Amino acid sequence: MPIFDFKCEGCGHEFEKLVLKSDAPAPVCVSCASSEVIKKVSAPGFRLSGSGWYETDFKTGKKKNLAGTPDSSASSS
Repeated sequence: MPIFDFKCEGCGHEFEKLVLKSDAPAPVCVSCASSEVIKKVSAPGFRLSGSGWYETDFKTGKKKNLAGTPDSSASSS
């Protein structure tokens, strides 16, 4: 579930809030109860790194490990 960053234009307080729909109206400020709250642009809370599950996990048969296998490097030597 997405957690968004918000900033109150009234008091300047910044806070995070779980919002079930990205197009839902901004919540009221948790500090001053003002409705002058804007959604801030923020970085996602995850990062894809390494060789990646996307490269190896959902493939079948001989298509697994396309990036290289110990067998293919041994046969080329």
